[in-house]
Amino acid sequence: MRKLVFAAVSVGLLASATPSIAASCRDAKGKFIKCPDKAPVKATRCKAANGKFAKCGTPGAKPV
Repeated sequence: MRKLVFAAVSVGLLASATPSIAASCRDAKGKFIKCPDKAPVKATRCKAANGKFAKCGTPGAKPV
């Protein structure tokens, strides 16, 4: 019984590791290339000069 459980857990761990290997980037011809960098995260909060949170479109507000 232990061997059966151990085998099932081993297969499960191997199956879960496979997608990370297949995450390589390919070009239109199918050749492996370096994956492009992810786009920077846009700041959703800004602070005004006095240190309080402000709308990001206001003058003097800087992203946090």
